Amino acid sequence: MNRLRSALWLPLFDDLADPRVVARLAAEAEEAGWDGCFVWDHLCWQAPVRQVADPWITLTAIATATERLRLGPMVSPLARRRPAKVARETATLDRLSNGRLTLGVGLGSDRFGGELSKTGEQIDDRRRGRMLDESLAILAAAWSGEPVRHRGEHYTVDDITFLPRPIQRPGVPVWAAGFPGNLKPIRRAARLDGFFPVGLEHPDRLAEVVATLAELRPGASGPYEIAVGLPFDADPLPYAAAGATWWMPEFDPGVPLDTVRGVLRDGPANPGGD
Repeated sequence: MNRLRSALWLPLFDDLADPRVVARLAAEAEEAGWDGCFVWDHLCWQAPVRQVADPWITLTAIATATERLRLGPMVSPLARRRPAKVARETATLDRLSNGRLTLGVGLGSDRFGGELSKTGEQIDDRRRGRMLDESLAILAAAWSGEPVRHRGEHYTVDDITFLPRPIQRPGVPVWAAGFPGNLKPIRRAARLDGFFPVGLEHPDRLAEVVATLAELRPGASGPYEIAVGLPFDADPLPYAAAGATWWMPEFDPGVPLDTVRGVLRDGPANPGGD
């Protein structure tokens, strides 16, 4: 059975919209034996949520408050970000954290706060999918330290070298999110370093996804991560048996700080041991 790592997965709303509060939580989680701290990436959310923090500033605070935890946005909708800017942000944050950054990526959604339509971003899923793939190609090229010359459907990067490089080689690990029933995001994830299934309802479904990924990655070597978000009172053991390598307890948007601290104090899951 996989050693199941545990991470806080925090919606940066209301009580958690203060980066100092989240940094303290991350430090407490590290001391309690948790393995990671990931954060939501949103511009806004539906009522009753009122306050929203920036994920990158918050992750910077987490990086400076911890020494061991893996950290990152889970997930960042790259189609509403400029890939050249993300290349600089990720390399800088990876260096600040001494190689602890993981970049979670996905299509994003307009469903919960209208953050795409209200800011003039692309709302067509297929088009955002193409923007995501193009962004990922730019990031991989940027992290190489070689000059990037890219002229695509959506983005241009004309002979820029992105130095310094991330500490991690060949670059920052990237986990792609997607619904298990949709093969396209699974194919995307198979080219990357991990998969984050959205809306997972049963460990048998996870086992199917893991089998599909294995078929799509014949002969692949090196670590590959499967991260699952589950209700914090759910038993993660069957998901570890099905192939999960990371467990993240789910919190509702606007979760009170005391609720997060209660889960933190209960301690991380670790079925399978080291």
